[in-house]
Amino acid sequence: MQPKPNRTVTVAAKSRILAAVLLGVALPALAAAACSDDADSSEESLGVVRVADGEAIRIRTLLAGPGERSSAYSNSRIVRLAVEHFGPIHGFDVHVGEGHDDYCAPDGGRGAAETILADRSVVGVIGTACSVAAVEAAPLLSGAGMVLISPTNTSPALTSDLAGNRAEHNVAGYYRTAHNDLFQGRAVALFLREDRGLGAVAVIHTGDVYTGGLAEAFIDAFEELGGEVTGSLVVNREATDLVPALTALASGSPQALFLPVSQTVGEAIVQQAPGVAGMDDVLLIAGDGLIDDEFMAQPETEGLFFSGPQVHFGNNRNESTGLTAAEVRAAYEEFYGTPPDSAFWGHAYDATTLLLEAIQAAADEQDGTLVVDRAKVRAHLDGVDGYAGLIGEISCDPFGDCGRAVVEILEHLDAGDVGAGRSNSVYEYAP
Repeated sequence: MQPKPNRTVTVAAKSRILAAVLLGVALPALAAAACSDDADSSEESLGVVRVADGEAIRIRTLLAGPGERSSAYSNSRIVRLAVEHFGPIHGFDVHVGEGHDDYCAPDGGRGAAETILADRSVVGVIGTACSVAAVEAAPLLSGAGMVLISPTNTSPALTSDLAGNRAEHNVAGYYRTAHNDLFQGRAVALFLREDRGLGAVAVIHTGDVYTGGLAEAFIDAFEELGGEVTGSLVVNREATDLVPALTALASGSPQALFLPVSQTVGEAIVQQAPGVAGMDDVLLIAGDGLIDDEFMAQPETEGLFFSGPQVHFGNNRNESTGLTAAEVRAAYEEFYGTPPDSAFWGHAYDATTLLLEAIQAAADEQDGTLVVDRAKVRAHLDGVDGYAGLIGEISCDPFGDCGRAVVEILEHLDAGDVGAGRSNSVYEYAP
């Protein structure tokens, strides 16, 4: 994809639709629904969406609703900000609508996808928040010809094994700007084995497509590096008594414990591990799912390490809006009064502009009506190569992996200063 001239956007500027876009309020011109026309349904086509004069192009978020899981809601806000910064497409506004919550669960992903599908004029969706929700949501949205672009899904099961083999849950029309956890697993293994010089580790996870996939990626990489995995346990994601599991793992005398787990299990581990014999001096390192302000604000999380996406974007600039990461962050703070609290906020911004670029490339105006070809939206995303985003240069492989393979290890030292913990990178893996 060749970069196009940057749009003229100033952070302080507030257009006539800013409040409506960011708050999800429909403009008067959106009162009538855009018309989806699937009559053109040959094998080569996924149909088209027709947007009449005075109506708006419709996209949706499948991340979180107000008050639900703050980091996912922060990404929903970033999507709205990116839409505002990108501006109209061929003179047509873009409407995000009410946010949908995947509840980080398969049922949540399926239910939200079914709600979105009730409006056949939706072109694309930014989501899901969690990989487990994408397993159910992606096939439904794909079957309707829509695209789903996630800023936060990391499970290898959604794309590929990075060796050219399609994964179990990969479907056409699915893309992500987040990294593949095969990279994250290796990053954690390298950090513990080579940077910290540890030879024996234990693993605990909750067995779903995200935590189980990340645990497996880590175990394979750690053993390849000559390390020993002394124990690996699967627990229920709602478990609160982790003493038996921790006691069992401690019997193997691990030097570190890798815990890609739910927040409920993570809270129990950091509270209970110090009281388990053999666990008091064990290094604890969590997956990116626990990089959350509420979790990190707990005193027991001090000293915990986290693996997760790149958090330092330097002077990277999004080629669609012309804004740097610092300018986008400042715009978010100006409007919402707080910085974004998601580790993947840059990925969410880039996912949105990629979708909008694809819609722009796939749309033609015909007698005052904007016609968006669904197959061309996918074709454009399939061809993304060298796109300049906030997270860096983005290219999409044949299975929808578009994110950069940069993983950082954070050391969280002060529960009273979560922001410092989020930015305290002590190790970077960038193959």
